[in-house]
Amino acid sequence: MRVLLIVLNVFADSKSALKRSVFSVGLACFLVSTAVGQSQWVHLGADGRLVYEKSAKGDRIPDFSSAGYHGGGVALPHVTSRVKLSPSGGADDTPAIQAALDKVARLPLNARGERGAVDLSAGTFQLAGMLEMHFSGVVLRGAGNKGASATVLQMTGAPHLAIEVKGELCQQQLDGGTHLTDKYIPAGATIIHVADASAIQPGDIIRITKPVTPQWVHFMGMDHLVREGESGHWVQNDIRVRRRVASVSGNTVRLQVPLTDSFDARYYLGVQPEVRRIAVTGQISEVGVENLRIVAPDRTVNYQVDPEFDGIAMDNIVDSWLRSVAFQDTINSVRFDQGAERLTVVNVDVQQHSAVTSSAKPFDFRVNGSQILLDRCTGQGDRVWYVATQSRSEGPVVVLHSQFTGDGMIEGHQRWSTGLLIDNCAVPGGNINLRNRGEMGSGHGWAIGWSVVWNSQAQRFVVQNPPGAMNWSIGDVGEHDTEPMPVFGSPVGPPLPSGVVESPGKPVKPESLYLQQLRERLGPAAVAAIGYR
Repeated sequence: MRVLLIVLNVFADSKSALKRSVFSVGLACFLVSTAVGQSQWVHLGADGRLVYEKSAKGDRIPDFSSAGYHGGGVALPHVTSRVKLSPSGGADDTPAIQAALDKVARLPLNARGERGAVDLSAGTFQLAGMLEMHFSGVVLRGAGNKGASATVLQMTGAPHLAIEVKGELCQQQLDGGTHLTDKYIPAGATIIHVADASAIQPGDIIRITKPVTPQWVHFMGMDHLVREGESGHWVQNDIRVRRRVASVSGNTVRLQVPLTDSFDARYYLGVQPEVRRIAVTGQISEVGVENLRIVAPDRTVNYQVDPEFDGIAMDNIVDSWLRSVAFQDTINSVRFDQGAERLTVVNVDVQQHSAVTSSAKPFDFRVNGSQILLDRCTGQGDRVWYVATQSRSEGPVVVLHSQFTGDGMIEGHQRWSTGLLIDNCAVPGGNINLRNRGEMGSGHGWAIGWSVVWNSQAQRFVVQNPPGAMNWSIGDVGEHDTEPMPVFGSPVGPPLPSGVVESPGKPVKPESLYLQQLRERLGPAAVAAIGYR
C-alpha cells in the first residue's frame, strides 16, 4: 500500500520550488510553512516547555540533547598553533605532516587537555600515505576548505585512508557487578533498578548489558532470515551500553544520559542482565580536524571489491570534532566506530562524482558510536548512504539541519541501532528510512528502533514499527510508503506495521527538537554556543 501525503500549499508549485523552499542550511534553517501542526508524542506545553507522551509501558521519545562535543551545548575551541607547514612541492607530503603531528603530540597537555595545532597553509599537499592521530589534544588545521585559499590534501598513490584518529580503548571491570531487577525498562528512561547498588557512586561509568537471546531474536522475527540460500545471522552478540551515573538512592540508579533502547525481561528469562562498574581508559580527547579539503581520484568503483580511497576514520575517541572539512570523491568519507563518543561534526561537506557500479553503496557518514552530532552537514552524490547507523549502535545520534542532494538515503542501516534523531534535514531526491531491511545487504533485518524523523523533507519515507518498539515521523514533508520485509526472490507479502506518522506535510513546533531539548537542559547559552540563535 502506498500513501501520498498532502504537501503544504507553499510547496505545491513544483519539485524545484519544494527544494528551494524547504531548507536553507545556516544558523536558522527550519521548514517554512503557513500552518503549524502538533505532535501528541512531544509538544510545547502552556509554559513553553516540552510535554512528552508515554506508551502504556512508559516508553517515550528520548532526550537527544547530550549528542555532541562534551555532551552538547559546548562551543568548539580554537587551539593554539604550534607548528606551521607549507606544501613541499614534492611527490609526497605525508612524512612532513606526520612529523609535525608527532612533534605536537610530544608537547605537554594544558589545563584544557590541549597540546596544540598543526597549521597547514593554503595550497595542495600530496598525500600518498595515511596520517595517524593517536594522541589527545592534537589538532590538524588548514587555511580553508574551498576556493583559492583552501588547504587541499590530494590523495595519491595506492588507495588508502587519508586520516586515522584512534585511541586504544580499555574497559576494566572494577568489581563483581550486579544485575537489573526491572521487568521492563522503557526506551528514553534514565532510571534503572539493580539488585545491589552499594558499590555504585555518582560519577561512575557503568556498562549495562541487554542480552541477545534466541527468544528475543524470534520475537523480532529475525530467526528466519535466509541469505543466498543459507540461514542469515542477525544480531548475535549482547548489546552493551555505557552510561555515567547521575545519582544513587538505595538500589535505584539514575543515569546522566537516557537509554535509547527498551529492556524486556520476558525475552531473557533465566538471564541476569549485567550492570558493572568499569574504568574506561585509552580514549583520546580534544582532537580536531578542521578547515581543509581531502580529495581522492575520481574513478569508477566496484564497492567492497576495488581498493578504496577513504576519508577519516575515528574510534576510541571522545570530546572531539570535525569542523569545516570537505571531501571530494572519497569512497567512505567519515566513519565513527563503537569507541567514538561525544563528537561534533559541523559544516562538513561530501561531494561524490565517482560512478558506483556495485549493488553495495559507500557511506558519506557511517555511524556506530554514541552521543554524536552531525550539524549543518551537506553532500551531493548518487548511489550512496548519506548517513547510516550500524550494528548495535546505541544513541543518541543526531543529524541536524543537514541537506543532501542526489538519490541517496539517510537510514538505520543494519542489525539494530537505536536512538537516532533526524532533525530538520532535507534529502529532496532521496529517502529517509527507519525500517526492516530484511535480507538486504548481508541480512540486515530490523535496522533501527526508538528513532525520530522531525520536521524533515525527503522524496520518500519508510518508517516502520519493529516488534515491541516504535519509530516516529513527525512534521515531515514527503511521500510515506509501507512495504513488506525485503526478501530476495520473493518481494511480496503483507506490509510491515507503519511507524507513528504525525502531522504529515505540516511541520510542528518546536522547529527543532534537539535545540529545544538542549535549551531546556542547559539553557539558551548552550544553544548559542553551538551557533544557533
